[in-house]
Amino acid sequence: MTTDDYKAISDTIPRQPGVYRFIDKEDTILYVGKAKDLRSRVASYFGERRDRAHKTRVMVKNAGRLEFTVVETEADALLLENTLIKKYQPRYNVMLRDDKSYSYICIKNERFPACSSPAASSRTAPPTSVPTPAKPASRSSWS
Repeated sequence: MTTDDYKAISDTIPRQPGVYRFIDKEDTILYVGKAKDLRSRVASYFGERRDRAHKTRVMVKNAGRLEFTVVETEADALLLENTLIKKYQPRYNVMLRDDKSYSYICIKNERFPACSSPAASSRTAPPTSVPTPAKPASRSSWS
């Protein structure tokens, strides 16, 4: 994608939380990212900034289109991003490709609550539920 390609679609990108995907001409997902404001975050990939990493410039150049999914909250965007990275293992996402996950803490309902990692406390604590993302509000794609 070029800066001109971005300018052609920029007004249609919402200013809401969500997940964006750079996709190449062969429909391979190159990168998955999350944003509090999709339009502002995606705009940061375009323009004449020289401080951008080489791999980021190459990724944007190789992208044929941009897709995004709007969600209700930033937490939903975080969970959806994590899920999509694990599912598609995009080339330009270096983190979360190898079954790693975001860190969680366990706070028990005790007189003096203490923080610990769920793995360390799983022998003594009852299972806790992990929030799941809400149903995406909308999904759009541009070529």
